[in-house]
Amino acid sequence: MTAPTNIPHVAIACGGTGGHLFPGIAVGREVLERGGRVTLFISEKEVDRQAVRDVGGMEIIPLPSVGLTRGRLVGFLAGLWRSRRIAAEHLRKHPAQLVLAMGGFTSAAPIMAGRRAGAVCFLHDSNVIPGRANRLLARFAGEIFLGFDAAQNRIRGRVRVTGTPVRPEFREMSPAAARSELGLRPDDPVLLIMGGSQGASGINRLLTGALPGLVGKFPRLQFIHLTGTGDLAVVQGAYTQLGVPALVQVFCSRMHLALGAATLAVSRAGGSTLAELAAMRTPSVLIPFPSAADNHQQLNAEVFIRQEAAALVAQNAISAAGFEALLAALLNAPQQLQSMRERLRLLQSPAAAGRIVDAMLEVARIELGFRRTDSAPANRLPVMERRRMPA
Repeated sequence: MTAPTNIPHVAIACGGTGGHLFPGIAVGREVLERGGRVTLFISEKEVDRQAVRDVGGMEIIPLPSVGLTRGRLVGFLAGLWRSRRIAAEHLRKHPAQLVLAMGGFTSAAPIMAGRRAGAVCFLHDSNVIPGRANRLLARFAGEIFLGFDAAQNRIRGRVRVTGTPVRPEFREMSPAAARSELGLRPDDPVLLIMGGSQGASGINRLLTGALPGLVGKFPRLQFIHLTGTGDLAVVQGAYTQLGVPALVQVFCSRMHLALGAATLAVSRAGGSTLAELAAMRTPSVLIPFPSAADNHQQLNAEVFIRQEAAALVAQNAISAAGFEALLAALLNAPQQLQSMRERLRLLQSPAAAGRIVDAMLEVARIELGFRRTDSAPANRLPVMERRRMPA
């Protein structure tokens, strides 16, 4: 019989991409604020290691998982076996009552190990089309949390729409203050270009092609450009050649400031990125990744388009000149940008992390036989005692 547990330990599998990692960190922070304990299972990718560098109060466990892609079945199975062994050993030494997986290839091993250890398991998916890993793991989940209403009929299991969690610092802020903190001119507009945590060569090419025209039309326009690893030198060279100072980085550790500083953003359309755009009320031009599984980024973006909260272009259907014209038209339309900001309010989910933690505790009380004691402070996780179950 498991010993009584006063404070739940929540293990969160959230590695592989920023779209899985950052919502997981947001839930982890919510658990910590309520007095719980958190383990983050991440991937061994450098982007994961950078992202968790400043995460305090959570134990970080890297897993050697690899994605299940064509021609990599042996590597996937080997990584899954090693990852499951590492996760199982950690959970044996440090039992978790709740395991939450945020999707992606790092999710499988902790869910399998957690279920075997007697934890209640949960999934979260931030996209309109739930990912393949979550669809495969759904039968192991006590509940599945979704970022979009439209995803409810696309995965089997007990589902609850919570929205996608964002970190607490992602909230509307003064653009001038954000620009000053980043070393930019506080009163001049900013174009933010980002392609996700690993960059996007297609977006980088479009922007560098449009850059000469934009600089000519908007000499005071400032640029924040997140390139990813592969295109850093090329993108830096494009700005240098034009004599345009720009904040060009592989990865931004202060993403809330970049979004807060932006007059307009150019972005992919992953579910986590869209949640951050909505939380910060940042107008955007969305360019869905053309090769995204099940075309899920296109469907994500269409949710924003139906609310008139963003503009949408197809990467393969627009030239650099057309892209320049689109950006110039938006930068010259402050009323349209303001309308986007107001419409983004309808798409934000500021309480998503809290909803997820509340729901996990609710299910755990039923499935594990926990009960809440009357002495639990309101701002902490409920003190949980394991009921003795019949033999």
